[in-house]
Amino acid sequence: MTSKMLEEALASCDAVAAQLQRLDATLEEIAGRLRRQPPQVAMTIARGSSDHAASYFAYLAMQHVGIPVASLPMSVVTLLQAPLKVSGQVAFGFSQSGQSPDLVNSLRLLRKRGALSISLVNAEDSPLEAACEFHVPLCAGPEQSVAATKSFIATLSASAQLIGHWHQEADLLQACRALPDELRAAAKQDWSKAIDALKGSQRLMVIGRGAGFAIAQEAALKLKETSAIQAEAFSSAEVRHGPMALIDENYPLLVFAPRGAEQAGLLSLAADMRQRGARVLLAAPDDIAERDLTLSRAEHPSLDPILAIQSFYVMAAGLAEARGMNPDQPRHLSKVTRTH
Repeated sequence: MTSKMLEEALASCDAVAAQLQRLDATLEEIAGRLRRQPPQVAMTIARGSSDHAASYFAYLAMQHVGIPVASLPMSVVTLLQAPLKVSGQVAFGFSQSGQSPDLVNSLRLLRKRGALSISLVNAEDSPLEAACEFHVPLCAGPEQSVAATKSFIATLSASAQLIGHWHQEADLLQACRALPDELRAAAKQDWSKAIDALKGSQRLMVIGRGAGFAIAQEAALKLKETSAIQAEAFSSAEVRHGPMALIDENYPLLVFAPRGAEQAGLLSLAADMRQRGARVLLAAPDDIAERDLTLSRAEHPSLDPILAIQSFYVMAAGLAEARGMNPDQPRHLSKVTRTH
């Protein structure tokens, strides 16, 4: 029987198509405000998969707009009541449900202290939406599997579109319009080699860098949730700063190496880890001969990570079932998480 996780992952293309029909006016309004009153610093506030999506947004904002972006620990605002000087800055809240009290209260307090507050939420009429001055609906529709898939991809897509409007990048916005068809193609990439390699694994490193590191983070979380694998994400630049000590014969590594300035270092790391005896699964575009898994190319390199996680989600759903697990019902977890 097909899992709800797989069904929803395959529906990501429809979520992005809905965004492309609905969001232009909203995103241009927000972008216009950001250009008229440009902040010096941006903050992201999120947890779980939404925090990984916020990491992707942060990389794009820094690379394209040139604004520093910091991930704000919510306890600094809600528990410690720190006197943050945020007047004139911008705070982005990312969430599937928009219900977690610490997230809602953080955005509410930051807005009260003078920050422009913007929510990106999938669920309609959420407390987070009510707490913020501007709202970007993610348009993914109800998500029933505990493991977020289409809402994550919808957050990445909305983030890229927002950056395109903010920095007035016509090529990025035009490339976003091709995402629905590209997602359908990415979902058909054959990643069965990863299922064969990982179905007996209990541990794994997932490696990325740049905007692709957000995908590594999300992949590691999904492997924990749906396959009970102790998967940890690292930037390729950090592996030699300690984590490499874990590498021994047949230690599994999943390396995401999409196009971009970071690719050469990722390919070099994969080759080095292979020489040290690691069992490397290298995900890279089809012009990389030594790849094990193929990554699709988008019309803009900044969108490649979105297609990468689409291919991964299909594999992850199959891996969970190969391990005898139900990816829709991870142990101890629920769809809506409320933290304080």
